[in-house]
Formats: sequence, structure tokens, C-alpha cells
Amino acid sequence: QVQLVESGGGLVQAGGSLRLSCVASGRTFGNYAMGWFRQAPGKEREFVAAISWNGGSTSYADSVKGRFTISRDNAKNTVYLQMNSLKPDDTAVYYCAARPFILVATTGSEYDYWGQGTQVTVSS
Repeated sequence: QVQLVESGGGLVQAGGSLRLSCVASGRTFGNYAMGWFRQAPGKEREFVAAISWNGGSTSYADSVKGRFTISRDNAKNTVYLQMNSLKPDDTAVYYCAARPFILVATTGSEYDYWGQGTQVTVSS
């Protein structure tokens, strides 16, 4: 069992930056690929970014490519999402997810564990 706790959300103006963190419980964090998803009001959950077990492979949604960066620190059981040049369309609840495989995945059904989410609001 893996428990995930996100933090770092908040209110920011368009063009600003935020860094989300997700801390995982358990001693096998390094065996898990991790992902970030988001869900805006009235919309379906969508993929944002993913990272392989050792950080050697990453994947991004086209909408965030060049603005967001996913990274991980296995010694701290933590995955990060650095978000720059934020836009009002980035407003959503952001969720961290984990899958017990080493390779990245871009669909929510491929993840077994989810955090409770953290709200990101970007004002225009």
C-alpha cells in the first residue's frame, strides 16, 4: 500500500509559478513510476506529466510542455511538479499518482494509488 500526500497548491497570478510536491509512504518508492493529473470543474481528469522510477524518462501533456517540469527525489520519497508561466486554464485540482511499474504511463487507469489532491488557482 502506498499513501500519497500533495502540497504546494495555491492562488497565483497568470505568468506566475508554483511547485507542487507529493510525498509517498513506504520503502519501495523507487520501484514506482509517478504521475501528475488534474481535474478542472466540469471537466474530466487529464494527464499532466509522468516520470519513470529513476527519473530517466518523462512525459508531458502538450498543453504543459515547455512550462511544467516533473522531477523526483527517491531519497526523500518525493515527486515534484514545477509549474511556470501559469495560465488561467491551468486552474484545477492536481493529483499525484503512483504505479508499481518502472515505466511511465499517461492514462489514469494505469495508476494504482492516488493522493487527495491540491487546488491550483490561476487568476487572470
